[in-house]
Formats: sequence, structure tokens, C-alpha cells
Amino acid sequence: MTSADPLTLYDVALSSRLLLGTARYPSPAILAEAIRASGCEIVTVSLRREAGGARAGEAFWSLVRDIGVRVLPNTAGCRTAKEAIATAQMAREVFATDWIKLEVIGEEDTLQPDVFGLVEAARALSDDGFKVFPYTTDDLVVADRLLDAGCRVLMPWAAPIGSGRGVNDIFALRALRAHFPDTPLIVDAGIGAPSHAAQVMEMGYDAVLLNTAVSRAGDPVRMARAFALAIEAGRAGFLAEPMTPRDMAEPSTPVIGRPFDKLA
Repeated sequence: MTSADPLTLYDVALSSRLLLGTARYPSPAILAEAIRASGCEIVTVSLRREAGGARAGEAFWSLVRDIGVRVLPNTAGCRTAKEAIATAQMAREVFATDWIKLEVIGEEDTLQPDVFGLVEAARALSDDGFKVFPYTTDDLVVADRLLDAGCRVLMPWAAPIGSGRGVNDIFALRALRAHFPDTPLIVDAGIGAPSHAAQVMEMGYDAVLLNTAVSRAGDPVRMARAFALAIEAGRAGFLAEPMTPRDMAEPSTPVIGRPFDKLA
């Protein structure tokens, strides 16, 4: 979207409502092209615990600096609050940012967040000065606990990571949006097609975070651009206030004044 409709995350105004992951692209060159084609201003990158000593994130950090986007490190792969906290602290040193996408995974098959560890880690990191972006479920109670822990942004899933299924529970996402109208909500995980992204944006979500749907596409650069357009269209549709669905038909052409009424 244009700057007339900015997205504000932790007091930072952004023009784009698309966040892009950086894993599993065919090459760094294609990744860079996809980022530029998407128009995104934030990219995520994971930092494993073993990367801390070797500063293995430096090469990626150089790429990000060249493109001119903001980096959002994440704690991908962490299974406990303690591990996630340690990873976040190392990421702050490597990437020189207090922004962190917080992941604490609790179930292997679905990669569903461990919401208990997530809240614990979110509170500790918020107290330590981090700006926390928690990857969470679409549960209302968990969302409330995360906000109470200091989070000012929530990132609920639409479906399991990398599944490409789109919205599994439209009622839950609508309820989340309705219960937290003033909190930035970013759909993270499960989006597989531009139409999925447009759908959640039409529901009033503030942004979408993607990775697999772009990086594993036949043409990642073209797909990145397609998602950017879908998100822009979905946001415009939401702001235009879509019509309310009806159970019965309603003619788009008025019945009164039909040219053949007098001949009937």
C-alpha cells in the first residue's frame, strides 16, 4: 500500500504490508530479486544457537543492508522458552536490532507453538527491551496473555507452517480480529496462494508474512510480486467496506421502471 495507509509496528511506519521470509530460495540472487519485486520492507532470518560465535549471520546482514530492508530475526527451531531467549539475545548482537520474531515450537508434526513457553519467553524478552513479534495460534486467551506479557503485535497462524492450506479456521481469525481491533495482527504461516493473502487482508488483518509460498514457487520473483498485488487488493477491499453476504438474491437492476412492464 501507499504511505497514505501506513502500517505501524512498534512505532515504525511502513508502506508495505508484506513481510517476507528468506529461507530455501534457489540462490541469494533470486532472494534479492524476490525481495525487491515484493516491495516489502521487513525480511525474517533465523539464527541458530551455534551461529552466535561464528557470526554466521554477517553475510545475510550484508545482503539486507544492500537491499535496504529491515531485518526481523526469528527463533526458528527453538523448543523451549530458555532456548528462544538465548537465541534472541544472540540475534540482537549479530543483527543489531531489538526486534525479534518469537517462535517456541511445541509439536513436531504441525509445528504448533508451545503457547505456555511462548508467553514465558515473550514476557522475559519484553522485560529485556525486545520488541516481540510472537508466532502464535489463533486462540483468544493466548493472545490476551501475550499482550499482557508486553507484546504489541500478534502473529497468528492460518494453518501449519509450510502447508500452504490457507485459512483453516476462518471463524477463529475473524474472532481474533474482532476482539483486538487496535492490535496489529499479522497472519504468519499456512498461506499458500495470493488469494489466501487477499482473503485475510479483506478480513481486516494488517499484514501477511510469507516464506515457503514464494521461495518454493516455480518463479519466486513473479510470485513475490503476485502476493504484493494481492495484499494491496485485499487491503483496499477491506477499506472499501465490502457488501454483507445475503441468503436471498437481490437484483442489481431495479425492478421498478422495466421497459416491458406495461406490455405484460
